[in-house]
Amino acid sequence: MKYDIIVIGSGPGGYIAAVRASQLGKKVAIIEKYATLGGTCLNVGCIPSKALLDSSHHFYDAVHHFEEHGISVENPKFDFSKMIERKAKVVEQTTGGVKYLMDKNNIDVYEGLGSFEDATHVKVTKNDGSSEVIEGTNIIIATGSKPSTLPFITIDKERIITSTEALKLKEVPKHLIVIGGGVIGLELGSVYKRLGADVSVVEYAPTITPTMDKDVSKELTKVLKKQGVKFNVSHGVTAVERKGDEVVVTATNKKGEEVTFTGDYCLVAVGRRPYTDGLGLENAGVKVTERGQIDVNDHLQTNVSNIYAIGDVVRGAMLAHKAEEEGVVVAEYLAGEKPHIDYNLIPGIIYTWPEVAAVGKTEQELKDANVAYKAGKFSMRALGRSRASGDIDGFVKVLADKNTDEVLGVHMVGARVADLIMEMAVAMEFRASAEDIARICHGHPTYSEAVKEAAKAAWDGKPLNA
Repeated sequence: MKYDIIVIGSGPGGYIAAVRASQLGKKVAIIEKYATLGGTCLNVGCIPSKALLDSSHHFYDAVHHFEEHGISVENPKFDFSKMIERKAKVVEQTTGGVKYLMDKNNIDVYEGLGSFEDATHVKVTKNDGSSEVIEGTNIIIATGSKPSTLPFITIDKERIITSTEALKLKEVPKHLIVIGGGVIGLELGSVYKRLGADVSVVEYAPTITPTMDKDVSKELTKVLKKQGVKFNVSHGVTAVERKGDEVVVTATNKKGEEVTFTGDYCLVAVGRRPYTDGLGLENAGVKVTERGQIDVNDHLQTNVSNIYAIGDVVRGAMLAHKAEEEGVVVAEYLAGEKPHIDYNLIPGIIYTWPEVAAVGKTEQELKDANVAYKAGKFSMRALGRSRASGDIDGFVKVLADKNTDEVLGVHMVGARVADLIMEMAVAMEFRASAEDIARICHGHPTYSEAVKEAAKAAWDGKPLNA
């Protein structure tokens, strides 16, 4: 079979690229080595983790917050197996939705491992060992990423686990040790803390979420500590050993002292690596960087002119929505259109509670670039909607150019900020000023008023409700 475009990998980047290419009149095939479509995000990442975060959040509220709302529930209990079962149903519905989209858009789906025979031919090896070769005028690599580990750690997938295993445990850990204070570690740590586990986070950097704005890291540390999560920053892990049903993690603290942590599970959440295993890139002559990423230009084109790569296998943040946008860009570019993507305006989100969201530059990045800026900050505690719901932790911070007032970065911690951040992403796409945002009427009472107030604080230093 010959296709205009072959997409290898059916995660958010891959399946969206396939859909957009088909919409633009291309004959498209997609190759997926697993039995279900959707990649890491839909199967063992974003979607299942949010399902468990929501379930555990409901239980946590029942235990800690229902009483203050006048709701009495004696000894709330949870059925962990039902939570896992519900998560599996959500995943099944979502991946089934991707299969529906493939059928709707007349995209041929090949189940098996895709590997290059040469620059235009891809071999699909099925689970039963049989194979077939298909031909593509253009090929898009969208094979995503896998969890990283440290060289001295052996992941046994039972007690020493990655995020994949953490989403399908048979029990709630008594003490979960999380190596890595980034997005994945904090989200999954939150799930199990809410369900009664002791959770200890061991982070090499001086703060959790080290790439985010420092005010965000500070606030998130404070609120998660209040929830009972223990943080051990500036700790370099040197060994992880399993001893029966226990795991011992050895680390060196900032004083140079050796310390140990003992738990029944250890989640290794030290990031992810590009996944190109078995692709046969060498057969097509595709170059990779020293970090294992596929090297691409501004059009996401590799050194082989008809081969493109998107998502976690290329440079940039490993985010599902970034992969989706790149999939659209490549599909439209191949159809002769002139798409664009602004990497500065891709939001970063952490689905703890309160949530964390950011877009644009951090304060430290502006300082390092010698950009003159002004900052406006508004506390969620001063917001009527937050007091009504009881979600008073967090803030919104707006960074604007000191001379032009253009919004350069926005950082939020609070209820529903994962959704609120998009107001500012849209505003920044249109080069809005802090005054523009401050002068837009926001509904009352809403969480979004915090955005208006922070923008006013950045614009003229005079928020109305603080």
